[in-house]
Amino acid sequence: MNDTIREILGKVGGLPVAVSEIADDADLYAAGLSSFASVQVMLALEEAFDIEFPDSLLNRKSFASIEAIEKTVKHILDSKEAA
Repeated sequence: MNDTIREILGKVGGLPVAVSEIADDADLYAAGLSSFASVQVMLALEEAFDIEFPDSLLNRKSFASIEAIEKTVKHILDSKEAA
């Protein structure tokens, strides 16, 4: 999952640094992730993992770091399996 998230960030994140140089817990917004790019990342994640982000998780905190994105995607997948 981490590799997929990093691949998506590399393709649509528009970051000025290589995704491989970003630590899992590093602040993506400080690294250059814009609000527009975070929406592009969300759409790519939805497609890659066949999920839909609920409104409650559409916030800066969900996309703050690679670690946060992974935790959010896992939460959505777990909720989907429980349904």
